[in-house]
Amino acid sequence: MSYPPDPAAQEPGPVYPDPPYPGTPAPPYPGSVVPAPPYPGSAASAPPYPGSAASAPPYPGSAVPAPPTYPGGAPQYPGAGAAPSYPAAPPAHPGVTPTYPNGPQPTATAPPYIPPQTPPAAPTPAAPPEAPAPDDLDYRHAGSRIHVAAHQRGADATAIGQLAVQVPGFLVSLAVVASFAVGILGTAMGWLVILAWLASGALVFHRPTELAFARHVMKLRAPLAEERARLEPVWREVTARAGIEAHTYELMVENSTDLNAVAAAGHVVGVTTYALNEIPSSNLAAVLAHELGHHTGGHAWTGLLGYWYSLPGRIAWAFMRGIARIAIRVASVFSLAATGMVYLFIGMFVIGGFVAAWYITVPLVAAPYLLAYVGRQGELRADRQAADLGFAPHLAQVLYHFQAQEDAVKAQAAAQGRQLKEPGGLAKLLTTHPDNYTRLQALEPYLQLGR
Repeated sequence: MSYPPDPAAQEPGPVYPDPPYPGTPAPPYPGSVVPAPPYPGSAASAPPYPGSAASAPPYPGSAVPAPPTYPGGAPQYPGAGAAPSYPAAPPAHPGVTPTYPNGPQPTATAPPYIPPQTPPAAPTPAAPPEAPAPDDLDYRHAGSRIHVAAHQRGADATAIGQLAVQVPGFLVSLAVVASFAVGILGTAMGWLVILAWLASGALVFHRPTELAFARHVMKLRAPLAEERARLEPVWREVTARAGIEAHTYELMVENSTDLNAVAAAGHVVGVTTYALNEIPSSNLAAVLAHELGHHTGGHAWTGLLGYWYSLPGRIAWAFMRGIARIAIRVASVFSLAATGMVYLFIGMFVIGGFVAAWYITVPLVAAPYLLAYVGRQGELRADRQAADLGFAPHLAQVLYHFQAQEDAVKAQAAAQGRQLKEPGGLAKLLTTHPDNYTRLQALEPYLQLGR
């Protein structure tokens, strides 16, 4: 069989030779009559193209019945369609570099690089969840009160003492507010400001204001559902023994690693996450009973009320101290004599205040020490409240925990060659909490009775 004459040979233009098959003489140019190349299976056949079946590949411009079949589809030379797609590279023609009309030699596309797959690491087993604090509380009443207290909230001798000690600070604050209000706004508007300031103390018992104070100032938050499920049964048992309505007070949580709790304003009881999650329910109940004692004794609201009404006086005193420091620093730049004159003026001012209004200045100087003493008495009264409710042994365990922490800190300092500075006489008088041994000694009568 002969191939038909190439139509392109009869028209002007370049003539492109075809590559010979491997093992055969050079192929004739288009237009000549030559025998057909042998097919696979004959004695003199050339090795077939990969995947070829029955026919040789067509030459450019020639018409053939059917193209051979190659992996991935029939090959198409330039000018007759898309370039052939081979597994790795097109077959090589020995000795001759083929050229293709209407385009450059097609290049084979290397298969995409597939990185070696590393088998996934075995999953690390999750750490077992920490065991919750034991629930060892004796729920005697399951939330039902054994009695109803005559007063859900009151004021004992400690609370009244706090208010009495704060009276001089209140008078100074009243004078400061009146001076600024009347001096800046005039008499009529000034008195309105004074009355508004006096009435602002009622916000201590306004629950939304209390909650805002607890969130933004004391950094407390509402308990999560899991925390509430842990906290509320213990709180109901404490309030049932005291005859207090559980909803009278608002439970809140502080994110802290310290064992602590707080009674704030008129309705807030806060507890740390450590106390909530790490100590047994009986000890948690003792801590909550102690804070409830602060509320029922009126220590929380009287303390906050006294602080609020003395705040303007505290601000004025801090301002005067700042002015005095600036004056001393400026005078020291000029001369020693100028500094001495400033000190003399300040001393005369203080002495004049003591002489002219000793009934105000003397209580103001003594107020911090008196407030610290009243605070220590309030702590002991709150301990007795918890002991009266049957939590004396559990409160003692908490106090032993506090003492163990203090001893560990001292031992660590001693191991490092350091010595912790113990508070002096005046510093001890300014402490608002009695030491742990004093509190344990006050609980001894309840512990001996087995209550």
